Amino acid sequence: MRPEKQFLVDEINTHLDKSDYLFLADYERSTVVDIAELRAELVKEEAEFHVVKNNILKVAARERGYPGIDEHLNGQNAIVIGGANPSGVAKVLTKFFDKKDKMDVKVGILSSQRLEKEEIIALSKLPNIDAMRAQLLGLLSQPAQSLVFVLSGVPKAMLNVLMAKADKGE
Repeated sequence: MRPEKQFLVDEINTHLDKSDYLFLADYERSTVVDIAELRAELVKEEAEFHVVKNNILKVAARERGYPGIDEHLNGQNAIVIGGANPSGVAKVLTKFFDKKDKMDVKVGILSSQRLEKEEIIALSKLPNIDAMRAQLLGLLSQPAQSLVFVLSGVPKAMLNVLMAKADKGE
């Protein structure tokens, strides 16, 4: 491989090292203003939008063992990577692409698993990580609350009997 090409592959690998997911987007009909607007939205999720050459991404993807994205590497493509919340990034992408109707998500990779467009849309509908943590905490605390209620019922009943006995005795 020529040194110039290896440099570009290394640069893409540096970007891919930033996260465990990748979304491949078609931006062929987009303007510079559209892309700047999308980048501004992605910054909120700590994600990045990078225009890539198809053959360079193909080499980097093969090196990493990404499953079958070669068939989507035609036309003008960009990768979206970074950020700790792939669901939030997918949400930003699907909302933006629905609004602009100029761009489209082709395919994604999440933890070395290929995601089709429909799966990316489903991922975007998931609640964010903080909401999921709150739901899990609620589920975990509910049995504990029930147990405390049951365990405190016996002493309360005993106290009520004793209070009734004391009131009757007076």
